[in-house]
Amino acid sequence: MAMQVKFLRLLQERVVERLGSNQLIQVDFRVIAATKADLLALSEEGKFRADLHFRLNVATINLPPLRARREDIPLLFDTFVNQAAVRLNQAPPPVKDAVIRELLVHNWPGNVRELRNQAERYVLGLRTAPEGAVADGPLSLMSAVEAFERGLIVEELRRNDGNMSRTAVALQVPKTTLFGKIRKHEIPAQNEA
Repeated sequence: MAMQVKFLRLLQERVVERLGSNQLIQVDFRVIAATKADLLALSEEGKFRADLHFRLNVATINLPPLRARREDIPLLFDTFVNQAAVRLNQAPPPVKDAVIRELLVHNWPGNVRELRNQAERYVLGLRTAPEGAVADGPLSLMSAVEAFERGLIVEELRRNDGNMSRTAVALQVPKTTLFGKIRKHEIPAQNEA
């Protein structure tokens, strides 16, 4: 909390004092910060200063995780393959449909960094299937349907700010069905998704 007080003072007064000096120096800067934590909840619990939260919260950009943006995976993977090929001084290998199918069913706990690492492995000729994804061959119908269903629910939850009633209406399913599918697909709470 002591560091938060100092940071808040810096944000408000826009002056710093070098260590060992007594001269104040005017500074002009912007803060770009990212967090997975719910700062509002933490401030209500007394673990984060509410005034600092509101001072930092000028503009919020909600960037959903890769698992909620599966449609971006092919383009991102292709981009990362080309970047890795340049960095490794190799010709970029063509991306096979089977590889894309494997990538689409993975849950991506490591998010975009994990996808970038997969692209580098692909350029190096190493196994590209992420841990837990199907190895080779066509994607089973059941796996494809489940991946699509999960992605659709995550996207609707995001669109409706986590509101279950509005999400159920948008998906045209009863709320109990939605709750069951959220449990089945282990979809995290909206502030984590």
